[in-house]
Amino acid sequence: MTDNTYDVIVIGGGAVGEVLAERVVKRGLSAAIVEAELLGGECSYWACMPSKALLRSGEALRAAKNVKGAASAVTGELDAQGVFERRDSFTKNWDDSSQLEWADSVGITVVKGRARIDGPKRVVVRTKDGGAEGADGGGQELTLEARHAVAACVGSLPRIPDIPGLREVRPWTSREATSAHEAPRRLAVIGAGPVGSELAQAWNDLGSQVTLLVSGDRMLPSLEPFAGEYVQKAHAKAGIDVRTNITVQSVTRLAGTGGGEGDEGPLSIQTDQGEIVVDQVLAATGRAPSTGELGLETVGLESGKWLDVDDSCRVIGVEGGWLYSAGDTNHRALFTHQGKYQARIAGDAIAARAKGEHAAPVAWSPYAATADHGAVPAVVFTDPEVATVGLTEQAAIDQGITVGVAEYDIGNVAGASLYVDGYSGHAKLVVDQERLVPVGFTAVGPGVGDVLHAATIAIVGEVPLDRLWHAVPAYPTVSEVWLRLLETYGM
Repeated sequence: MTDNTYDVIVIGGGAVGEVLAERVVKRGLSAAIVEAELLGGECSYWACMPSKALLRSGEALRAAKNVKGAASAVTGELDAQGVFERRDSFTKNWDDSSQLEWADSVGITVVKGRARIDGPKRVVVRTKDGGAEGADGGGQELTLEARHAVAACVGSLPRIPDIPGLREVRPWTSREATSAHEAPRRLAVIGAGPVGSELAQAWNDLGSQVTLLVSGDRMLPSLEPFAGEYVQKAHAKAGIDVRTNITVQSVTRLAGTGGGEGDEGPLSIQTDQGEIVVDQVLAATGRAPSTGELGLETVGLESGKWLDVDDSCRVIGVEGGWLYSAGDTNHRALFTHQGKYQARIAGDAIAARAKGEHAAPVAWSPYAATADHGAVPAVVFTDPEVATVGLTEQAAIDQGITVGVAEYDIGNVAGASLYVDGYSGHAKLVVDQERLVPVGFTAVGPGVGDVLHAATIAIVGEVPLDRLWHAVPAYPTVSEVWLRLLETYGM
């Protein structure tokens, strides 16, 4: 590459960066992605895809065991090696060759290396040894210039809590927990949010004796209370030792090799409820900014912080308005699907502004990620699943909304009773009573992730309840819960 100038430079080649780069290229601009590791990023190799691959086999096995007629056909146990092989097929054994081929096919230049911003519209890349696509040689510094925009899409980092001794024992984070090829005999999971809840189940299915350490009184504390209660009950039934209201005081590695992985001894976790001895510990306690080495100080921003953006994902406080950020880096909604949504919005805004158009981030326009504010969907892929979009009842109350709610046991729906014998689940609809539109939805139960998008459409579209009444669910499906919720509300 002799000309290192592009219309748009994207720092970070995860799913979000890929979408943003492709978006601007489709709109006639040139784009380069700078990626320090594997093109495809965290979601493809160490998060969404491998974690769900680890979870799916156990879920499928339980589903078969819970349907009379199919249960008798289940004669074996989970094949852990087969699960790992299936997981590896989704990560392509942590090889991004196919992603590099895709980028080339759509006209995106990929530079492999670590990037930092070095003033307005300038990015310096320390290329990897062995060379970088589009660069001569390896391990050199390469300076890229952007005509219109630089987009920081560098994701986030696992947050390891400040527990004495924890860092020293080299705990698993979500990365190690989604890429390991052997189940530790005893695993402690610190944190019971979505990541901790999912991975506790995955490794329990794979044969580990799992202890889940919950600092509060329930799992999934940011969701409706019943969601965590259902999942906690299921985890306990599956043999996971769920410890609530527990404080981890310290972690140390014991001498010797008895029970530990490899030549390392087991771990002693001291808590206010006594000692727990395990072979591995997973820290699943949230995410932290990954901007510490991004060079933000060269453009007047503070390194190591989340980036504040407007609704077009343009970073606030940067002269000239050339810096954008989509995905975890802006801390608006830490989900891959929402980051990709932001990437589409930012890409369209960048392309329009490059053509001299105003592209104001007016709510619900092509240039505003409005859904980030109250219509973010998410699924926790535990068994039972949890599906949620919009506001919880308490969040709606906190926003000053006059709230009405409807709740219904999904197991009473005909489609649910056919789906699995003894279906257990619950759904809740949160309504703005002044406007009579839904503002929140939460469901827990087998397969509820597949009924979530109807709720997302209803909330994004601000569909009045009297119009929703005419959206007839097919019989007999689990989606009939929508009819029952409306009836419960008083329709």
